[in-house]
Amino acid sequence: MTTAFRHPRSWAQAAVVVLLVLAALYALSMLTAAPSHALAPFAPGDPTPPTDPTAPVDPENPGTGGVNININGLGGTPSSSIVTLLAVTLLSVAPALLLMMTSFTKIFVVLAMTRNAIGLPTVPPNQVLAGLALFLSLFIMSPTLVDINNTAVQPFLNGTIDVNKAFDLAGGPLRHFMLPLTREEDIALMTRAANRDNPASPAAVPMLTLIPAFMISELRSAFIIGFVIFIPFLIIDLVVSSALMSMGMMMLPPVMISLPFKILLFILVDGWGLIITSLIQSYAGSP
Repeated sequence: MTTAFRHPRSWAQAAVVVLLVLAALYALSMLTAAPSHALAPFAPGDPTPPTDPTAPVDPENPGTGGVNININGLGGTPSSSIVTLLAVTLLSVAPALLLMMTSFTKIFVVLAMTRNAIGLPTVPPNQVLAGLALFLSLFIMSPTLVDINNTAVQPFLNGTIDVNKAFDLAGGPLRHFMLPLTREEDIALMTRAANRDNPASPAAVPMLTLIPAFMISELRSAFIIGFVIFIPFLIIDLVVSSALMSMGMMMLPPVMISLPFKILLFILVDGWGLIITSLIQSYAGSP
């Protein structure tokens, strides 16, 4: 009985061993055969013929080659993005241009000195004086601004001139405005400071020399007008001080007594009208 039960078990074990060996052989055959099926044999084809060399591009006549950047829009007019960029750039330097190349500096200095001559250092405030000086400058320089618009801005917007030509044309009306108001002594001063030769004619004065010379002349004119404005108010202060000393009231500040009289005098003679009229007439000789 024992041998009968052992014999089938030995056959079963042998069958399992045979199945395992067959499975191992099949797996080994699949691993060795996969690369041969995945890789196809390489078959070389015909060689590619070489391309002809490209001729160099002429810089003066680029044709279709090279890179061509055009900032203009349709019809040769500048694109809106370029116009916006130029407008933002001008707005960023507008305060400097307003101070250096217009009548704003002279008008503001004269108005500030008038306020101090009356004895009111904060009335009117600086914002009011700056606003009045700004609109008076626009009124005085309106012919110059119209010339710049007609000769430089509109041709540039129409596409007839480029931006460099527009800046050159815009400098002409400004030069005609500043030259008659600039003293020759101030131009000579800036020319010597820059170690340059004397210009042959007023039209040959460079803008880098003309602009600071124009500012110096404007400040000189503003101080002359301010000196003339100070004289009547100074006389009122002297009269009030002498009257107080003669009455023995030396502890009373003379400014407190003279201020109402100075304001009354300024109102009676229409001081603001006289000053503004004088400032406008001082630019009447400029083109």
